[in-house]
Amino acid sequence: MNIPFVKASACGNDFLIIEGKDAPADMAGFTRRICNRHEGAGADGVEWLFPAPDADIHARLLNADGSEAEISGNGTRCVAAYLCAQQERKSVVIRTGAGLKSCALTARNNHQFEFEIDMGAPQAAKSFSLRLGPREVTGLPVSMGNPHYVMFVEEFAQDWQGEAAEIGKNPHFPEGTNVELVRVQDKSNIEVRFFERGVGETQSSGTGSSAAAVAAILMRRAASPVRVHAPGGAQTVRWQEHVFLRGPAQIICRGEFFL
Repeated sequence: MNIPFVKASACGNDFLIIEGKDAPADMAGFTRRICNRHEGAGADGVEWLFPAPDADIHARLLNADGSEAEISGNGTRCVAAYLCAQQERKSVVIRTGAGLKSCALTARNNHQFEFEIDMGAPQAAKSFSLRLGPREVTGLPVSMGNPHYVMFVEEFAQDWQGEAAEIGKNPHFPEGTNVELVRVQDKSNIEVRFFERGVGETQSSGTGSSAAAVAAILMRRAASPVRVHAPGGAQTVRWQEHVFLRGPAQIICRGEFFL
């Protein structure tokens, strides 16, 4: 049995898109295999697609380690690109673990797409500190339907990934958390590094970009709209009660994975 897949990327945050009807019994184990960057197709996660009575599709996201996540903003955009590539349309509604997400197509050039997604209303709590060995770090918790801990830095430390991994597994977060390090450039631009739960360092993150922009606006370090710069590219976040995330998604290839 071979399992067909499509690979897509949003600012270097890459996903495999697979129809749920082709899912093996052990979805988590298969996800770990196919996401392996040396012996698989390689990806940050798999968006498994199932029918939905109240949306165009239901997308279940499994991270590269096989764990299930509520949502990926970039992954949702990749699913929207996948659907728009199959059929001409201007908008897509996708059911995620964080609810329904409306994706409006704003541009297309062959297999490259741009969407603006209504990410919903963010939920932020008061900032708090965590002790990491001999030092403390302070961050702002923001939920975009999934958890984030946003920290502001002057520069990105050389070993920031190790610290972010430690934060993500801190007992304060019993289900883990995504970690964002934010360097403010000016009121309209921030630079971010992402360490995602179940994946590790990623080139970009849609929900992470949204959470980082929300935190920067709340801390009066930025004003909407905010351009979020990451190693994989830039996205724009505007916050008007709901958060609206705009960015690219590219269909890269399609293939079959041999069982």
